[in-house]
Amino acid sequence: MEDVASFVLAGVALTGSPGPATLGLAAAGAAYGMRRSLALFVGILAGVLVVMMVTAGGLTGLMLAQPALARAVALLAAAYMLYLAYRIAMAPPPGDGQAGDRPPGFVLGVFLGVGNPKAYVAMAALFSGFVLVRDRPVADVVAKIVILVAIMIVVDWVWLLAGAALTRAFHRPVLGRAINIGFAVLLVASVALTLVL
Repeated sequence: MEDVASFVLAGVALTGSPGPATLGLAAAGAAYGMRRSLALFVGILAGVLVVMMVTAGGLTGLMLAQPALARAVALLAAAYMLYLAYRIAMAPPPGDGQAGDRPPGFVLGVFLGVGNPKAYVAMAALFSGFVLVRDRPVADVVAKIVILVAIMIVVDWVWLLAGAALTRAFHRPVLGRAINIGFAVLLVASVALTLVL
């Protein structure tokens, strides 16, 4: 049970800390509201689930061993996250009557999850640093995935709620635009930090 408790604490710390996916969710929640951001939420979860499977299968190590491939994936992911930051910065402030602006959806969420360099590093640390089921590697991987998905649902939901709370709290267009731009800047900063580290 000690390993499970340590794994949960590490999982909350690594998946809940600010990064491209969590800040993207909060930004989408602020820019588009909770309900309109649910597809992005589910897409990010699906994308990170793919990252978990890739990590558990050992492909992350292979990718990290190929610097050109790792760099290409990181640059593609960074380009997408910059696009997402632009969309969030340009989203109409809540309540200004432009409800026709489409929020990022499921497919873009999957790409954000799969293209998030922080997710690969976090999952590599969690999958290689803990053993939850001894002498049964498949059961160990399944246990880790189930626990991490549960953690991510809660953590990502909190980030989405935090962003959506800003939507309800600030209905003035100038303040709404400032919030959107602020989240976009934080998203760009998180991408830059992820690529540098």
